[in-house]
Amino acid sequence: MSATLIPGLRSPYDQVSGFVHFGRMLDKIRLDSKAALPPLWAEVRGIKGGFDQRCCSFLGIDYSALEARVLKGGSDEEILEWAFEKGRKPSGEEIEVWNGFMMKLGWRDATAARVHFRLAESGFPEDAALTMFDFIDLDEGRPVRWS
Repeated sequence: MSATLIPGLRSPYDQVSGFVHFGRMLDKIRLDSKAALPPLWAEVRGIKGGFDQRCCSFLGIDYSALEARVLKGGSDEEILEWAFEKGRKPSGEEIEVWNGFMMKLGWRDATAARVHFRLAESGFPEDAALTMFDFIDLDEGRPVRWS
C-alpha cells in the first residue's frame, strides 16, 4: 500500500463556497498545466462519467471552457462565480443535494464495485473505505472522513 501523494491536490471533501470537489478539479487543471499531475491522471481529467464531468454538468458548463478560464488565473471563488454566470447558479438546497450525492458515491450504489476494485488494486482491505471520496483520501494519504 503506497499513497499517491500529489502536493497541491486537495481532498474532494474540501469545499469552495460550500461546494465539494470543485476546488480539487481546479487543482488538477492547474497542476496539469505545470506538468505536475501524473500522466494517467492528466488523461482522465474531464472524462465522461468522471467527477469533473459530473461537476461541470451540474453547473451547466463545458469542461474545456472551465479549463481555459482556470488557466487565465483567479481565485477559486472567482472561477466558481464565472461558472455560475456561464452555466447556472444552483440554490443552496441543490448544492446540499450535490454534496450529499458526491460524498456518498460508492456507498450502496452502482459505484460500490469501483470502490472495491480500487481498494483491492491499491492493496487496502475491502472495508477501508465505503465511498469514492474516502478511497481518494485514503489513497492520497489523508485520513478517511466518512467510512
